[in-house]
Amino acid sequence: MDGDLNSPVADYIERERERFLNELVAFLRIPSVSADARYKDDVRAAAEYLCARLAELDLKASIEETAGNPVVYAESEQNPDRPTVLIYGHYDVQPPDPIDLWESGPFEPRIADGRIYARGAADDKGQLYAHVKAVEAYRKTGTPLPINVKFIAEGEEEIGGPSLPAFIDANLERLKADAVVISDGSFFGEHPSITYGLRGIVILEVNVFGPKQDIHSGMYGGAVDNPAMVLARMLAQLHDENGTVRVPGFYDDVRVLPDEDRRRLANLPFDESGLTAGAGVPELGGEKHLPVLERLWTRPTLEINGFTSGYSGEGSKTIIPSHANAKLSMRLVPHQTPETVGTCVEKFLREICPPTVRLEISGGHGARAALVPHDSPPMQAAARAITKGFGQEPVFVLEGGSIPVVVDFHERLGAPVVLMNFGKGDDNVHSPNEKLDLDHFYGGIKTSAYFLREMAAG
Repeated sequence: MDGDLNSPVADYIERERERFLNELVAFLRIPSVSADARYKDDVRAAAEYLCARLAELDLKASIEETAGNPVVYAESEQNPDRPTVLIYGHYDVQPPDPIDLWESGPFEPRIADGRIYARGAADDKGQLYAHVKAVEAYRKTGTPLPINVKFIAEGEEEIGGPSLPAFIDANLERLKADAVVISDGSFFGEHPSITYGLRGIVILEVNVFGPKQDIHSGMYGGAVDNPAMVLARMLAQLHDENGTVRVPGFYDDVRVLPDEDRRRLANLPFDESGLTAGAGVPELGGEKHLPVLERLWTRPTLEINGFTSGYSGEGSKTIIPSHANAKLSMRLVPHQTPETVGTCVEKFLREICPPTVRLEISGGHGARAALVPHDSPPMQAAARAITKGFGQEPVFVLEGGSIPVVVDFHERLGAPVVLMNFGKGDDNVHSPNEKLDLDHFYGGIKTSAYFLREMAAG
């Protein structure tokens, strides 16, 4: 590390690499799946583990109860003459299914080829823990923290963060900061990146009910509508042959992409073949009249995330199923709202549903898209820190994913949000064999340590 970072801090980070990794392994062993009530005790155990590690750094750390899973909060001593950074992350993880596609247990961390494989490695335990270890390097070497530091970590991000907005509203003064830092994203190819925009999201669950129970397809077939077929026909009407959503009103509020943003996207070092290979598909789809990055980052989408109905075991079972279910997600762009988009999709589905079945639609979590200035002083401090921590200047990018709390922090705290990404695009987040490159874990620790110095420098 260069001379801009206090040498005891730099030496400590290098010396303690193995212990840092061992602690991350212990963190990843905890199956903190927020979407499944069976893991509720494990979610709390993850919160307790994180809180204990923060308390060891002589931070004022506590577990704060919410209507759902607890929030972990910690802060250093607060000097009113110094800037304050609030570091956000989440300790909950996605469900590990399908288990049989993992090369090792999702909660049995495996280290191979310079990577650590486990659910939560990149999303978000590994990236959050990099910030914890950066602060540790200052505290354990007796080096004063250059700025005031606060941590907030939630256990419900993977289910939309329903409890966090109320916690933020109840603790506005406590959470006050000059910048909010989030590391829950990935490099742009091989280039370090800073994200200045994220898509929003809204979730719907669609259920079609037919006969009172599964019935014989020979005795009733041709006279009783099949819920699976009905739902499949309905879903097939959501898009046209060009990948455009056919729902009336779906695009009404979509932000027109400024020419400056369009030029910025066009100048990024993007390899379309890498995306195709990474997804394992023969060719890319979607709205083909638009450049790929615009499709990924600046356009709303409507996806079927799951479809279940009937018999799926070995062999055949000749039935008309009584029920069919589909889970839908819509990624949103600036100016769209979850309420408006969810309502127009629900209205369309109700209009095309035949009277031979009963339709039920329920709404899930939603969040608006986020767009933050990329030229703010904290953003520029992050750019300098990443250049030093990873040895390469970052590119500024948009992302297609969603982090619901970004809008909450920006609007409720009035602080710029800095999204520094330590992961990689091939980390398999939300998929089997999730991983984090160890070089990125250690690079993230260095970058975070640099960022504290750069924020102090202004």
